[in-house]
Order: sequence, then structure tokens, then C-alpha cells
Amino acid sequence: MYVPSHFAENRIEVLHQLIRARPLATLVTLNAEGLNANHIPFEIDPDPPPLGTLRGHVARANPVWRAFSREGEALVIFRGPQAYISPSWYPSKTESGEVVPTYNYIVAHGYGEMKIVDEREWLRSLVTRLTNRFEAGGEAPWQVTDAPAVFIDKQLGAIVGVEIALTKLIGKWKVSQNRPAKDRAGVLQHLSESTDAECVAMAPWVKDKAPA
Repeated sequence: MYVPSHFAENRIEVLHQLIRARPLATLVTLNAEGLNANHIPFEIDPDPPPLGTLRGHVARANPVWRAFSREGEALVIFRGPQAYISPSWYPSKTESGEVVPTYNYIVAHGYGEMKIVDEREWLRSLVTRLTNRFEAGGEAPWQVTDAPAVFIDKQLGAIVGVEIALTKLIGKWKVSQNRPAKDRAGVLQHLSESTDAECVAMAPWVKDKAPA
């Protein structure tokens, strides 16, 4: 991924924050037929430091867990908010007219060797953690133990775990930090006032990346 220095996000805690907020990722692996992409939610464990470990699961019927190449690393892509940025939002437009549209976005790329975990209790622990996390805050949170034990055991047999100890974690936060302060302020105002959920979600990141 091309990452100019002014768009680089190197804070591990911020990258982990993105992964927790947007856990559905694109898992890219290589097999005999070429590149293969799958879309699955991951959890991030901060251990071992400094980068941590990603864990998720795929359907046993999905050939990815058998067919991926062990000779290279897997790539996992997490995407945050994205938003079109109009040049009309820049006050500098009225001064020189030398402005163009762009697109703001947030992404994190994680790399590491993918390990397959086919252990029932490991899988039970993983799906329990994921369930508890995503059900938290609901009016009547569903729990794994709400379903018959025999049924859950059968479902666990239909999935396989994947674990990736990260060797590299790259963040790209393209959030208007290359624009003058007055233009960033214009972007932040329009994003904050938008009715589009992605624009509203982008606004805090534009504010966070503003130079002190």
C-alpha cells in the first residue's frame, strides 16, 4: 500500500481501535489459482506485543483453510469511514481556484502467517467472545448457552479457526491533513453537518489528525 508520510498512522492503539470498531475484514491469501479474498470478522488480541494477534473463523466448507499457500503471509484489510470531499468545502477555493475533489478514507493492513486451529474448545471460546461482544447492549442479548448444547456442538464442527500473529500493521489515515488549517476546518464543518453516516463518522478522525 502506498502511504505518504503525512497519511501514515503508526499508533498501535489507534490501529487496534479501528479493528475493534470495524471488525469485518477482507482476508487475502494466495492459493494455486491465485489471490483469494474472504470477508470475515476478526477480534484483535494485543498479545504478543507490540502488534498483537488476529483471530476469526471460516466455514469448514470454505476451501481457504486447506488451500492457502504456507509460503507467504496472509493480508487482512480493515476499512474505516470513507467520504467524498468536495473542493467547494475549501475556503481556499475562492482565493486561487486551484483545488480538486478527493476522497478521505481510513484503512489498516495487517500481515502475518495464518495458522489453522481445529480445536473445539478454542472455537467455542472464540464464538462465545464474539457473541458476547456483538450482543452487548441489546435488549435481550443472545448467548451461546441459549441454544441446545448438542446443536452448538454441531455448529462448532462446521467451522475452522484462523489465527494470525501480526508481523506488520500499516495504517493509512487520509483525512485532509495535507490541507491548510482553514480548509480542514471547512471539511470538518461539512462532514459534521452531513446527514450521511459515513461523513459523520469521518469527522472525528479529521479533527483527531489536525496538527496541534
